[in-house]
Amino acid sequence: MSYKLLISFPHSSLPYLSYSLLITHYLLLATRYSLFKTMLVFNSPGRTSKNNSPKTEAKSFAEQVIYWTIVLTPVWWLLGLQTIIYPVISAFLLIAGLRLDKLIKNSLPLCNWAWLGLTFAALWTNILGLETIGFEALKTASTLFTLFKGYFMIFACMTLPFWHRIRVQTITRAVSLMAASYSVLLVIQLLILFGLGPQEHFLPPLARLIPGEKTSLMVKFAEIQPFFGIPLPRTDLYTADPPILGVCGILCFFICLSETNPRWRKLALIGSLIALIISQSRLSWVCFPLVWLTIYCFRSGLARQAYLWIISIISLFAAVLSLTVKDLISSPLETFNSARADSSKDREYIVSATINAWKESPWVGWGFMEETASWGNGAFELPLGTFSSYAQVLYIHGIFGFIFFITALVSTLCSFWKPAMGGNQLCQRAFGCLLALYLLIYATNLTWMAIYFWFFFIWLGAILSEEQQQRLNITEWEELSN
Repeated sequence: MSYKLLISFPHSSLPYLSYSLLITHYLLLATRYSLFKTMLVFNSPGRTSKNNSPKTEAKSFAEQVIYWTIVLTPVWWLLGLQTIIYPVISAFLLIAGLRLDKLIKNSLPLCNWAWLGLTFAALWTNILGLETIGFEALKTASTLFTLFKGYFMIFACMTLPFWHRIRVQTITRAVSLMAASYSVLLVIQLLILFGLGPQEHFLPPLARLIPGEKTSLMVKFAEIQPFFGIPLPRTDLYTADPPILGVCGILCFFICLSETNPRWRKLALIGSLIALIISQSRLSWVCFPLVWLTIYCFRSGLARQAYLWIISIISLFAAVLSLTVKDLISSPLETFNSARADSSKDREYIVSATINAWKESPWVGWGFMEETASWGNGAFELPLGTFSSYAQVLYIHGIFGFIFFITALVSTLCSFWKPAMGGNQLCQRAFGCLLALYLLIYATNLTWMAIYFWFFFIWLGAILSEEQQQRLNITEWEELSN
C-alpha cells in the first residue's frame, strides 16, 4: 500500500480518451444485451402466464435498479461515484420497500436484526466519542457516513430481497457481467503499462465535487511491484486498494459458479481469477482454496474429519523434524510475510498501536478514528484502526460494540449452516465465502471495503429469502395435505 499519494493529473489526454471510449463501448454492450433480453421476455410464449420461470419473468423495479447498478460498476468507478451510489441506492430501496405488513408477515432472519443492532450500537459509541470534541462538523460527517456505508448498508442489502422480489439468478447474471469486465479493463491497463509505461493517477470529474478525503476515489493504473522478489503487475481495479480487489475476486468467483449461461460463466470465472492473481493479496490466495475445502467438507463425510487428519500430520512432521508445532507454523508464516515484508511490519505496528489505544477506553472505545501512528522518523503516518477490522471495532466501539460485531458475524454464518448441511449448494458456497471474508477482514477494514462488494450481501439476502420462501411453501403444502 502506498502511504503517500500525490494527487496529480496526466498532462496527456490519453487516459481520459481511453476511458471515455471504454465507457461508451461498455454502455453500448449493456444496451445491446438489455434489448436482447427484452426481446426474449416479450417473445416468450408463456410471458403472460403466472407460472413463468425466473429466467423469462420480467424484473421488478428494485431488481432492475440493482442489476444495472452492478453491471455499470466501471462507469461509477470512472466517474468517482462508487462510494456514494451503492449505499444511497440500498437505503432508497430499503425505505421504498418498507411496509408494516412485511415486517409482520415476513419475519427477517436473526442475522439481519444483528446487523441492525450493530448499527445502533456503533451509532451510540460514535455519539459518545463525538461529544468529547463538540461534534466537530467534518469529523461528525465522516464518522456518520462511514457508519452509513458500512454496517447500515450491509443490513440494507441483506434485507432488500425480503422486501422486494430480487432473485439469486438476477444477481448472479449481473455479477457475471461485471466480473467479465475485469478482464477487459485489466487487459487495457496492462497494454497501457507495457506500451506507454507507468501512468499517474487521476481524480474522476465528479469526485472533485465530493467533500473530504479523495484518495479512495482516485483512478489508478497498473504498476510493477515486487512479489516474493519477482516484479509483477499490480492494480486495484474498481477499488481503493489491491487487497480489496483480491477479496472481490474470491466472492465474484463463487457467486458466478451458479451462472447458467456457459459463456458468461467462463468469462466471469476467468475475470475473477485474473483479479485475484493481479491483486497480489497473499491472504486472498490462501482463502481461495479454503473456500473450496469448506464446500468439499459439506459434500464429503470423510472430509468433515479433516481437522483430525491435519492435526495428526502436523504433529507427525513436527516430531520427525524435531520441531515444536509453533516453530512448524511460524516458518511458513515468515515466508508468507516475506512477500511484502515492509507491508507486514507496518500492519503489525498499526494493529499493536490500535490495541494499546483501545486499552485506555476498553468498554465503549473512542467513538471515531482520531489518533495516528507514525514511524520511520515521521515518513509514514496512518490513523489507528486502519487495518484489522477486529482491532478497529475494539478501538472505536469498545467491548460493547465488539460483542454486537461478533454476534452479527456468527449469526450470519449460522444462517447458512443448516441448509448447507442439507445439500443446498448456494448455501455451501455462501458459508465458505463468509469464512474467507471473516479471515480477510483481519487484515482490512470491513467498513472501508464493504461498498466494493455490496452485491455480495444482496446475494446472501437473496439466498436466505429464497430458502425461507421454500420452507414456507413446503409448510403450506404439508398443512394442505393434512
